Amino acid sequence: MFDYLVVGAGFAGSVLAERLAAGSGKKVLVIDKRPHIGGNAYDEYDEHGILIHRYGPHIFHTNSRDVFEYLSRFTAWRPYQHRVRACVDGQLVPIPINLDTINQLYGTSYTSFTLQQFFDSVAEPRDAIRTSEDVIVSKVGRELYEKFFRNYTRKQWGLDPSELDSAVIARIPVRTNRDDRYFTDTYQAMPLHGYTRMFERMLAHPNIKVMLNAGFHEIEGSIPYGQVIYTGPIDEYFDFRFGRLPYRSLEFRFETINTGRHQPVAVVNYPNDYAFTRITEIKHITGQEHAKTTLVTEYPRAEGDPYYPVPRPENAALYKRYQELAEQTEGVHFVGRLATYKYYNMDQVVAQSLATYSRIVGMPRRELLGA
Repeated sequence: MFDYLVVGAGFAGSVLAERLAAGSGKKVLVIDKRPHIGGNAYDEYDEHGILIHRYGPHIFHTNSRDVFEYLSRFTAWRPYQHRVRACVDGQLVPIPINLDTINQLYGTSYTSFTLQQFFDSVAEPRDAIRTSEDVIVSKVGRELYEKFFRNYTRKQWGLDPSELDSAVIARIPVRTNRDDRYFTDTYQAMPLHGYTRMFERMLAHPNIKVMLNAGFHEIEGSIPYGQVIYTGPIDEYFDFRFGRLPYRSLEFRFETINTGRHQPVAVVNYPNDYAFTRITEIKHITGQEHAKTTLVTEYPRAEGDPYYPVPRPENAALYKRYQELAEQTEGVHFVGRLATYKYYNMDQVVAQSLATYSRIVGMPRRELLGA
């Protein structure tokens, strides 16, 4: 008899399994339909001995001390600050847009004090910010929106930014200084030996058993368990009772080349050219020394594994119907991106999982993390 069945061995499921086992002494069975733990953060060494992120680059960053200290129980860290370039007008320029982006693109000599005046002169004010187009055009105007955002968004989402919720692009800042870091969080680092090693240590508690290549409906009712932590797609849990929630997927194409480094930074975005959105050279992120390097090119797809919930009002309304059903379902906790139909960063999933554990045991999160 297991006290808990945890469906999904990604961040949400692994954190809750570890807390329930180590913090509360519960017996936990973790299942995953994939042949590995770690969810989309899974990494492995390819046939060339290069550590790759199988499901695209996963960059850890957080402002939460609690989250960082909790994960530090299971890994040492390699300091890493993520930088991205965008291929625009035949140049590789910093993204998010900053002072160097504008001066390089236009051959200007703005300073941090005068760049905002330029943005103000080209911005198109909006009475209300409803869509992703509104966000960018109101900040930096139509031309930069067209160069950096519109076509990238159309490739990524299969929709024009004018059709997407403002939250999609609101995550990307616009800067008047020369800071070319993609993130500015307090804690920015990568697991020293990779994500998979971190998950292995997280799930190594004797009260935790892991079963791979096993879907929830395959084993439902066949193994005795108490409550359920469900981290899969919420519509799938309810057999798509109200219809399918829309997702965007990705296809990853890997290529290994005989050179130490190929790109100036880890990620280069291609907003306007080609069918793919970006190319990642993973060695920048892992810090691995190797004579060869592996690149991964991302092609957005309408079908495939669910990666990105599509933020449109009609999808939010459909999710709300599933959410109401979930709230009426006793003994099941819905946690994580797929179960709550929201695009969370990794640290946000960890925080949500710790908060869920706190509610389960009825104690403040800070106090619980001492256990």
